[in-house]
Amino acid sequence: MPRYKLVVEYDGTPFTGWQHQTNGLSVQQAVEDAIARFAGMPVRVHCAGRTDSGVHATHQVVHVDLEKEWRPDTVRDATNAHLKPAPVAILAAQMVPETFNARLSAVKRHYVYRILNRRAPPSLDANRVWHVAWKLDATIMHEAARTLIGRHDFTTFRAAECQANSPIRTLDRLDVERIGDEIRIYASARSFLHHQVRSITGTLERAGAGRWSVEDVRAALDARDRKRCGPMAPSTGLYLIGVDYPDLA
Repeated sequence: MPRYKLVVEYDGTPFTGWQHQTNGLSVQQAVEDAIARFAGMPVRVHCAGRTDSGVHATHQVVHVDLEKEWRPDTVRDATNAHLKPAPVAILAAQMVPETFNARLSAVKRHYVYRILNRRAPPSLDANRVWHVAWKLDATIMHEAARTLIGRHDFTTFRAAECQANSPIRTLDRLDVERIGDEIRIYASARSFLHHQVRSITGTLERAGAGRWSVEDVRAALDARDRKRCGPMAPSTGLYLIGVDYPDLA
């Protein structure tokens, strides 16, 4: 069966998350239903990284097997036609070998977390940023972030319901920058624990607000204790922005 790699963009606001749920529409279900309608067959799509309810993506990657070979641009355009009016779009499609797996073949995943740091609440970016009205020091947040880079036991920043076999992860990038009223936190790793980025973001916000020191952030990591984590940031500001694969554009 021909296998296709799709790059998917979505606003996670109206969805229960990526994965199928019994309590509402998921992004996975929306994409599968759209493909099934044009392809004339039930399908199952497999993603690079499951996102929670309210989390967005500018570059989610999935693969899907179809019984018939279609031109990649037809798969993209026909799926998009059936996705309307859901806030989901297929940005690109390509045929890939059967050995390609959107999750297992990935070598790195990239996220950005957006904080709107001003007194006035968001209007255009409602449900797309975390609004923090008090002043944050992005320089201190970046300094604290640097202490978390590398291979560590991230138990402190791991959700209680996380199903990963180990809390050990290697964080390749964690950068914080301010662009006007917005603070952006960039995180890259081969894989992440459940709620890891949001937990780290909430902890960095404590440092930026002057309530924690850089040393406090490092001590929270070293404690390997979920109770030492700062308040978890809301899902609204988190975006999956890229997935890297060997020998694939």
